[in-house]
Amino acid sequence: MGTRKPDAEPERAGGSDEFVNALAQLSFVVQNMLARTAAKHDLSMTQLRMLGMLRNHRPTMQELAQRLGVDKSSVTGLIDRAERRGLVRREMDPRDGRSVRVAITALGLQVAADGSAEIREALVLVTEPLTATQRTQLVRSARVVVETARALESPASPLPQTERGDIATPSAGASQSMV
Repeated sequence: MGTRKPDAEPERAGGSDEFVNALAQLSFVVQNMLARTAAKHDLSMTQLRMLGMLRNHRPTMQELAQRLGVDKSSVTGLIDRAERRGLVRREMDPRDGRSVRVAITALGLQVAADGSAEIREALVLVTEPLTATQRTQLVRSARVVVETARALESPASPLPQTERGDIATPSAGASQSMV
């Protein structure tokens, strides 16, 4: 007849209210952890992210603005405040004398390390009830979501599509840490 079997084509969890609500609630938990850590160190969330980015990179002011999703004048103020606190310093780019790179200082590295350890501890605590298998699956799923979001945000690199026209999800690869 015209009725479908319940298990013939299960509803995709990705569109359900429960799924969307769970992702939103998870993001709120993580954002609150980041906000508490930033506040403990008298930093804004953007400053905390910036220190995390600078641990392994010396971006130009323009690159930093792009990565943080702010305009160049905002990143200038952000760097000014962090520089006054001794967390970062400006360096001339040896390859381009017109360009300034941002480097983290020893104090900035210490603040970033302390913040990262605090966030790690909080995340381990709230994920403690998960089994090792659940943790592994969460990591894999989070990587796909993050990489897909980045690809969707980047007009230069649209997501590849399958023969049916579905968006093909990127493979889980290296990711950047916020802190």
